[in-house]
Amino acid sequence: MSVPYVFSMWVLGAVSVACLLVAPSLAEIKDLGSHFADPEPRGFEVGGGADMEAVPLEFHKENTVTNDLLFDGFEDDDYIDFDKILAAGSDDYTEGDEIDEIATPAPDIDIFAEPSDPKIRRARLLRLFHGRSRLQRLNIVNAHFGFNLYRSIRNDVNQSDNILLAPAGISVAMGMMSLGAGSGTRDQIYGALGFADFVNASHHYDNTTVHKLFRKLTHRLFRRNFGYTLRSVNDVYVKREVAVKDAFRAETKAFYFAEPQSVDFGDPAFLDKANSRILKLTKGLIKEPLKSVDPNMVLMLLNYLYFKGAWEQKFPKEMTHYRNFRVNEKTNVRVPMMTNKGNYLAAADHELQCDILQLPYTGEISMLIALPSKINGMRTLEQEISPTVVKKWLKNMTNRTREVAIPRFKLEQNYDLIANLKEMGLTDLFQESGDFSAMTSDKVHMSWLKHQGTITVNEEGTEAAALTQVGFMPLSSQIRFTADRPFLFLIYEHRTDCLVFMGRVVNPSQN
Repeated sequence: MSVPYVFSMWVLGAVSVACLLVAPSLAEIKDLGSHFADPEPRGFEVGGGADMEAVPLEFHKENTVTNDLLFDGFEDDDYIDFDKILAAGSDDYTEGDEIDEIATPAPDIDIFAEPSDPKIRRARLLRLFHGRSRLQRLNIVNAHFGFNLYRSIRNDVNQSDNILLAPAGISVAMGMMSLGAGSGTRDQIYGALGFADFVNASHHYDNTTVHKLFRKLTHRLFRRNFGYTLRSVNDVYVKREVAVKDAFRAETKAFYFAEPQSVDFGDPAFLDKANSRILKLTKGLIKEPLKSVDPNMVLMLLNYLYFKGAWEQKFPKEMTHYRNFRVNEKTNVRVPMMTNKGNYLAAADHELQCDILQLPYTGEISMLIALPSKINGMRTLEQEISPTVVKKWLKNMTNRTREVAIPRFKLEQNYDLIANLKEMGLTDLFQESGDFSAMTSDKVHMSWLKHQGTITVNEEGTEAAALTQVGFMPLSSQIRFTADRPFLFLIYEHRTDCLVFMGRVVNPSQN
């Protein structure tokens, strides 16, 4: 009987992914040297605003290290050109935009409730799916998972701690891992992530539809000329002596643009080259994330997500002044508060007792700020936030001239997610009972799963993700929106309804 390999997973970045440890194979796996000499980052530079700090997202997967990337001017040459892929007829670009008819429940079901009855929960989800494209539906379940993971993390940290999470990246990492899982472990991933809810919504869908739509999501998010910069890279590194199955290698490349690289994890040069690649691809935002690597590691998955967006209405720097920010009822901190006046969409949710402001970036992407009315109102908002609530906010916003004040802030967070994912039902991944037979014939399990991110919000922008109206009224009477107390923020890409980033700012004076 072979000794089980340890499966290690590390997610880094504003939008994170995962690091996976599996048995590597030499069968048709690219050599490390060619990867570094001829790097192929996956993603797109879409042209963001200038002079902003970036939001990087990274997911660790053991398999891809880049050698000597040139930092300046590499974007256009090194990124996959999806336009060429589509022009060659190798992909049906419209598939993700199809709207399949699904059986919807009676209109008297309150989809904004959070019932314990699974039938009612399913009915609510199906109503939320109605009229949405396939890709939007997948992102609804991705957001459901992201909000649940956020709540799990929230329960593990102090009330005074800031939080930063990249739900889309983690979902991508889990989708990629499910390619290598046997049927039982795959079903557990699909159940915990909500992929099963998506697949069961229509007879047109099966497990492969999830992977096809993650490929579509890459097409949609990382294209040029959207007015912002959003870039994603999936790297896969495999231990030289380990055999990875051809099907897994082919599918990760086809669906996630990740091609396994054969490496020696015991070689110090691996750390230097991998960290150098991460530093370059995240524009210097993530420095030496890999402090050390277990030489016995078999597979490492890395995913980087970098976002840089310019506000449609930039905050005049001369209007930024230090003001008090109320961390809690007893503590104030002095922070630079950015101020602007213009037309903004906003709403008030009287049921959740919060105000919501939409701050658009250039392009179809924006930051939503949800500000509790009371200093101690964050707990209720965090508990109730869901895709249905967000949709309700967006549907009921009004546009008028407002004076907006929000703090300038930078967050850097690092989480070990194993305990959180176990709590959410993902247990097989981290035990010897886990089945990764679709990836390798060796017995493996995961022992390392980290999520690291950084985001900066300043005057220029951000660098780094028929409904009931009960208890909800438009924010029509207020002309000021002042975020001088703890708030939630969500970064949404609106073409796909993708929740790219989310977090909370409790103390903007702390990273």
